Amino acid sequence: MNAPDAKADLHFYLQSARDALLWKLEGLSEYDIRRPHTPTGTNLLGMVKHVASVELGYLGDTFGRPSGEPLPWLEDGAEPNADMWATADESREDVLGLYRRAWAHADATIDALPLDTIGTVPWWPSHRNEVTLHHAVVRVIADTHRHAGHADIIRELMDGAVGMSAGNDSVVPGDSAWWEEYRSRVERAAQEAGREDSVRAP
Repeated sequence: MNAPDAKADLHFYLQSARDALLWKLEGLSEYDIRRPHTPTGTNLLGMVKHVASVELGYLGDTFGRPSGEPLPWLEDGAEPNADMWATADESREDVLGLYRRAWAHADATIDALPLDTIGTVPWWPSHRNEVTLHHAVVRVIADTHRHAGHADIIRELMDGAVGMSAGNDSVVPGDSAWWEEYRSRVERAAQEAGREDSVRAP
């Protein structure tokens, strides 16, 4: 596979993750995109803020291509986990705008450099901080898809919206009654397995 084909594949999966993550915020209130949904505070807008920072770091700074974007939540002395939530004065438009600028900066790095270009990750230990551009792009794809999966579950629990986009839910067709019965069958199987496990326990 030649480099242009490899870059096209990588970019396709990176962009699909970006788009899926942003879709999870569409149609929601300011409160709902910010509120914590798990004991560790997982929230939709915070994940966008985080992945924007990840792209600017791994696909910018690592290859000597700083974006110039101020990221005070990553500076020395910043509050722990400050990249994982949005303050009340950080607007939706601010965070989404940052993410889209991060896309453009990351895409420019991918376009400009061969995939075997060596970069240095500033926040990794010095004895293992060198990576290829290919490795960095794969890492960003994995991180973004991971958070898009988190967002998918959060959004489903909020209003039932699932999938990669409004027209691609990636689930089998079925009405609410079908899904209720399906979930009940899954629950019954889990209960049965649990009973068998308790019988086998010494």
